[in-house]
Amino acid sequence: MNKTAFYIVILALILTSCSVFVDNGEPVAKVGVHVLTLEELQKNVPDYLDETDSALWADDYIKKWIQRELLLMKAEENLGPGMKDVSQELEEYRNSLIVYRYKNELMKQKMDTTVKETDVQDYFSKNKESFILNQNIVKAIYIKIPLAVSSPENIKELCASNDPEKQARLNEYCMTYAKAYDRFNDQWIAADMVLANTPVETTNQQSILKKNRFIESSDTDYYYIVFIRDYRLTGQVSPVEYVYNDIRNLILSKQKIQFLKQIEKDIYKEGLDSKKVKLFKTKK
Repeated sequence: MNKTAFYIVILALILTSCSVFVDNGEPVAKVGVHVLTLEELQKNVPDYLDETDSALWADDYIKKWIQRELLLMKAEENLGPGMKDVSQELEEYRNSLIVYRYKNELMKQKMDTTVKETDVQDYFSKNKESFILNQNIVKAIYIKIPLAVSSPENIKELCASNDPEKQARLNEYCMTYAKAYDRFNDQWIAADMVLANTPVETTNQQSILKKNRFIESSDTDYYYIVFIRDYRLTGQVSPVEYVYNDIRNLILSKQKIQFLKQIEKDIYKEGLDSKKVKLFKTKK
């Protein structure tokens, strides 16, 4: 057994052992005065790995730890005192982190995250040029059904009907016989995602969508049908429903910015009013 293989086996035994004789404070590696202990190593090994993978992962972790410590040692040896003084950067980072967490807590506790339907519609109406489609989208019904039990004319009639009773019959029929059946929650979806599940050649997708309400095909085992309830083409303005969540998030983001700006103004005013702030006149 070579040295590396032996090392991996030893690591596997150490990392997976529950023996009381294992000292978790035992050093695994040392660079200068810095020590990597078994306890620290065990804390960082992912729980989902098996013994062999744990050992390989630990071996990689140790090598990276050594490399990092050697680089740090070299930097300590070669940088001047001024270059090694990071107290200001640490203080600035700490302050930024504390303020960031405080603002997040304020937003959780006090910010109204309601976005009105009318606000979404108004934003869409004023910014339609920002919501031009870069792909064809459809509202569709997709069915894949064994040829032996397929009834194309019946399926097409049920798909095209808005009669709740016929829609219920379609659901029952497809749930019983279809290999795959999806209404996509009656939402807009990329045409590629639907047509990719059929044997239909779709090199000219726009032409297919313009000319066909039903897109049918079959192979040796299955009959495929896509009923196009509605479609929009690349380059057209998106339906508002398709970009509704995007618009809502945009509005919400603006509300967050306004909320935080107001918080800053309020805190500034409170500081002045409570005499926590003192401004000094300068000679210039």
